Amino acid sequence: MGSSQTEPGRRSRKLGFAALTAVVMGIGQGALAACSDGAVALRGDWGQARFSVELADDVGERARGLMFRESMPASSGMLFVYERPQTLSFWMRNTLIPLDMLFVDSRGVVQHIHSNAVPLDETPITGGDNMLAVLEINGGLARRMGITEGSELRHPAFAASEPAWPC
Repeated sequence: MGSSQTEPGRRSRKLGFAALTAVVMGIGQGALAACSDGAVALRGDWGQARFSVELADDVGERARGLMFRESMPASSGMLFVYERPQTLSFWMRNTLIPLDMLFVDSRGVVQHIHSNAVPLDETPITGGDNMLAVLEINGGLARRMGITEGSELRHPAFAASEPAWPC
């Protein structure tokens, strides 16, 4: 089945889940408008969402990532930001929780989603060339919310590159 075709009602269920999730996370239109280092907003055909994020923007923070954590709130994540676009590869060494990895280009557009990365697996997970950032959220959450490739992130990290969704 192509991405533009859905079974009847499936799209509305996804949109309903995204809206419900936004309400549960306390997201109103005003909250999505704000831009800060500690939050990332996402939007797409599926709706909008906001995650509180820890920013990993230096070598030490990126090397540690989410290692050794036993849980993470559903409305939280970690945003890995690099100095320049490049080929990014991650692994799950010492990472105890399953994660979805959203690989993002310099304009803030999700180019690849790796779903449910396996805890402790050291197999490289490559997200493609010319990626500037990776958003890690709880495993399976991207699919449950309907987040897809092409979704746009809003965060100050993309300000220098004509972002698809500017702050």
